[in-house]
Amino acid sequence: MNKVVAIDGPSGAGKSTIARLLAAELGYQYLDTGALYRAVALSLLHAGLHEHSTDGEIVSALEKTNVSFRNGKVFLNQKDVSQDIRSPEASHYASVFSARRSVREFLLDIQREALHHASLVAEGRDMTTVVFPYASGKFYLDASAEERARRRVLELRAKGYDVDEKQMLLDIRERDARDSGRDLAPLKKADDAVCIDSTGRSVEEVFQQILAVVREVGSGS
Repeated sequence: MNKVVAIDGPSGAGKSTIARLLAAELGYQYLDTGALYRAVALSLLHAGLHEHSTDGEIVSALEKTNVSFRNGKVFLNQKDVSQDIRSPEASHYASVFSARRSVREFLLDIQREALHHASLVAEGRDMTTVVFPYASGKFYLDASAEERARRRVLELRAKGYDVDEKQMLLDIRERDARDSGRDLAPLKKADDAVCIDSTGRSVEEVFQQILAVVREVGSGS
C-alpha cells in the first residue's frame, strides 16, 4: 500500500525544498500541490477571469482545463508551464482562486489520485487537514514573515524578476491572512502534525529533523 508524508505551511517556509529532498531520500514521488494551484490560476487568467468572476464562469473554464504534475514538471493542457507558474502574478492568483470551492474540488481528486500510482511526499496548505488527513507523517513547516519574504525575493531576483523586499513582506502577510482566514480549507496546523520553525535554520538541519521523525514512525520503511 502506498504511503504519504504531508507537509503544510505558509508561503516561503521551505516546504518545496524539504519535500523534494525527502522524496529523493525515501524513494517517493514529490507532489507540489502549490504548482497545481498556480497552473489552474494561470489557466483562469488566460481565460480572462479574475477574483470577482462568478462560480459559473470558473466552472466553465475548469471544464476546459487539464492539469498534471509529472517528473517534477507541471503541465497545463499538455504544455510544460513549470517556469510560467513561478511569476508573482501566478503566485498571487493561486492564493485568490484557491479560496473558491470549485477550484479546490477540481484539484482534490487530482491530488488524491496521484497516491494510487506511488508513495508521495505532498506539500501545500491543506495536505494534513483535508487532502491526506490519514498521512503517515504530518508536518507544519513555518518561518517568520520577514524570513519568508527575504527568501522569496532572493528566489525571484535569481530568476530575473525585479521585486521589492518591503512590498514582498506586505504580500506575504496579505497572503497569510487570506490563506488562514478563508472559510474553505484554511491554512492551519493539524492537531497531530509536528510543527517546525525554519527561521534561521539551514535546509539540511530542517531536513534531517523531519527525516528522523518520518523514520521513527516507520514511513520510510
